[in-house]
Amino acid sequence: MTSEKNKTVWPDPAKVAADVYKMVMENDRVRVFEVRFKPGQKTVMHGHPDHVAYVFDRFTLNLKFPNGNNQDIPLKAGQVLWIDAGPHAAQNTGTTDGYALVIELKEPKK
Repeated sequence: MTSEKNKTVWPDPAKVAADVYKMVMENDRVRVFEVRFKPGQKTVMHGHPDHVAYVFDRFTLNLKFPNGNNQDIPLKAGQVLWIDAGPHAAQNTGTTDGYALVIELKEPKK
């Protein structure tokens, strides 16, 4: 995945985190992933373009960024998040299974 904001290439979650990210639909405008995290499960550093996440089940997600910073995000069912393009590694640091839908936006054709 290439971030248009900084032109850095980060690994595609569909390739490096296929145990968590299952692609359920793709066209020329979006990619849609079903995302399932078991407690303690983690992903390696990967990148996304701008995307939206819809949370189905409550869980706590820790995002780690390339600069070493990290952030715990308590998520609840029905929550919708806008997430700017960029890289992160992720881990379910809670005690419940995590389940979400991630919709990546592709750049419109010019």
